[in-house]
Amino acid sequence: MFPHLRLSGAPLLSHNLKRFACRTIMASVAPPVFKPFTLTLIQLGSIGSDKAANLQHAREMIMKAAKGSSDTKPQVVVLPECFNSPYGYVHFPAYAENIGYTAGKEYDVQASVSESVKMLSSAAKEAGIWLIGGSIPERDVETNHVYNTCTVYSPTGALVASHRKVHLFDIDIPGKITFKESETLTGGTTTNYFDTEFARIGLGICYDVRFPELAMIAARRGCHAVVYPGAFNLTTGPLHWELLQRARAVDNQIFFSICSPARDMTAGYHAWGHSMVVDPYGRVLAEADENETILRVDIVPEPFQEVRAGIPVTKQRRFDVYPDVSA
Repeated sequence: MFPHLRLSGAPLLSHNLKRFACRTIMASVAPPVFKPFTLTLIQLGSIGSDKAANLQHAREMIMKAAKGSSDTKPQVVVLPECFNSPYGYVHFPAYAENIGYTAGKEYDVQASVSESVKMLSSAAKEAGIWLIGGSIPERDVETNHVYNTCTVYSPTGALVASHRKVHLFDIDIPGKITFKESETLTGGTTTNYFDTEFARIGLGICYDVRFPELAMIAARRGCHAVVYPGAFNLTTGPLHWELLQRARAVDNQIFFSICSPARDMTAGYHAWGHSMVVDPYGRVLAEADENETILRVDIVPEPFQEVRAGIPVTKQRRFDVYPDVSA
C-alpha cells in the first residue's frame, strides 16, 4: 500500500475546512462531492537569483490571481515548479529550506524556519484560497537530503499537504539537453492528494507526469483533478508537454493540469511555458503562451461524470489479468 497522504492542519483551521483538510484519509474514505470551482495557474516570470525578490513577486502574483474577474474568485491558485530559485540542480542545495512537515501532524507555520512556507501560508490566508505552492528545494535536517517539494495551503493558511517529487529529471539527449537532478536531489517516496470542500486533488511534480502510475493511483483513490507544478524545456516541451497531460487525463478520466514558469531566455534553463488545463475527455480547456500570465479555468463536474458514464473504463479494468497499481 502506498502511504499516499501527507496531510495536516493547524490550530486556526475552521471546523468546516478541518473536516476536509485535516482528517487522516485512507483509500476507503469517500472523496468529497465534486462541485464546480475555478482553477487559476500563475505562469510566473522574473525568477532570478534573489530569493527575497522571487518570493515578493510570487506573493504579488498570488494576490493578483486571487482577485479573479469581476464575477469570479478562484478557489485554487497554483504556482510553478521551483518558483523561489533558479531552476538547476546546482542551485537546489543553496536555496533549500527546512520545512519539517510530517503527514498527519499539525504544522506550526509561525514557528517554521522556511521563509517560503511563511509567505505561502500568509498569502493563502489573506486571499482566502487553496494554494498549491509550486515547488521549492527542501532540505531534510535529519538526513541532509534535498528534495523538490510542493506544499499546499488551505484558505486559513494551514499547511495541509506536501509532495516530494518522486521521479528525478535525469535525461541526456545528445546535442539537445543533459540534466541530472539526482546530482543533488533525492526522490520522494509517497503519493499524495488533498481534499477540499469541492474536490479531491492529486499532486505530482513535472517529470512525475511521465510515469502514469502516479496519476492512476490518484484517480483510483478518488481524485477528480490532478495538478502538477512543472518546468519542461524547449526540447521536451514541444514533443510531449501537451501529449502527456492529455494522456493522463484520458487514461484516468480526470482533469489534469501542469503549471509552468514563464520562459526566460537569459536564464540557465529555458522553460517551455504553455501552462495548461485538460478535461477528462482529453480536450485542452486553456493553454498559456510562453510569457508571464495568469490562466483561469472553470472546472465543472459534468465532463467528469459524462465520460465515466459513457466510456466506463473505471468499471471495466481486468485486475484478474494485470495488477492494480493502487492496491
